[in-house]
Amino acid sequence: MQAAAQLTHDQVWAWLAAVPDPEIPVISVVDLGIVRAVQVTGDDAVSVTITPTYSGCPAMQVIEDAVRDALRQHGIGHVDIVTQLSPAWTTDWMSEEGKVKLKDYGIAPPSQQAGDMQVIDTSGLKSALKSGLKSGLAAAVSRRALPPPVVACPHCGSTHTQLTSQFGSTPCKALYKCLDCREPFDYFKCH
Repeated sequence: MQAAAQLTHDQVWAWLAAVPDPEIPVISVVDLGIVRAVQVTGDDAVSVTITPTYSGCPAMQVIEDAVRDALRQHGIGHVDIVTQLSPAWTTDWMSEEGKVKLKDYGIAPPSQQAGDMQVIDTSGLKSALKSGLKSGLAAAVSRRALPPPVVACPHCGSTHTQLTSQFGSTPCKALYKCLDCREPFDYFKCH
């Protein structure tokens, strides 16, 4: 157990780096980028800021409990968890080590290609809102889906893969299949 007088910011980060994500246990909440900030607020008090991978993530309560438990196991008496939704979590916050762990686990890490995003055209939105016409609003906001990204199979490395479903084992992942080795796999979508 860490002596309270010796509690450091770096030590708290190290302890949190050992807290696994409940849905993908090979990656920590730090590598995933969920832990945004740590503040030592006293001799045995810490504040941890977390951001969910998406606002409706069902694992957030489990993550909060795991963070509290991990810090209390190291003698931290008061743990304040702050959930911060803005700015929204992005896959850019994932560590490179975390992306490697995902691949080794059989989940394709996020791609940084423009094909992961949707373009939303909001031209005409202001006039549609002023007129109050629902049909005008619907016409003012249109989505133009770009082709899915080229995703390499985490099993064989082939890019001869195909999107099967926009949603995989969790909403933050899509389901793909490899057309070469025939294995299905999750792809951690870019946000």
